[in-house]
Amino acid sequence: MNAKLIQLAARRERLIAQAASQRTALALNVESWRRPLQLADQGLAALRFVKRHPLWMGGIVVLLTALRPGRIGEKLRRGWITWQVMHKLLGRTQ
Repeated sequence: MNAKLIQLAARRERLIAQAASQRTALALNVESWRRPLQLADQGLAALRFVKRHPLWMGGIVVLLTALRPGRIGEKLRRGWITWQVMHKLLGRTQ
């Protein structure tokens, strides 16, 4: 065999071994991120679902309002007051 081909074959073997060790190291490093990335992916899937089916959100809000009108009303009132205070603090008018 040509000396150049022997050199290339040896280099190829070294590179293959190096790539295998890098894949192993990367798999070990990424393992700690698996759960957070999985949760983020599920959150994005939920957002995409809501974007495609906006009526579901309206139905859920109506259902929650019907089941617990006092709690939802109180939260909406507090949210409205907070929104008004923030706009006044920031100098914005309606």
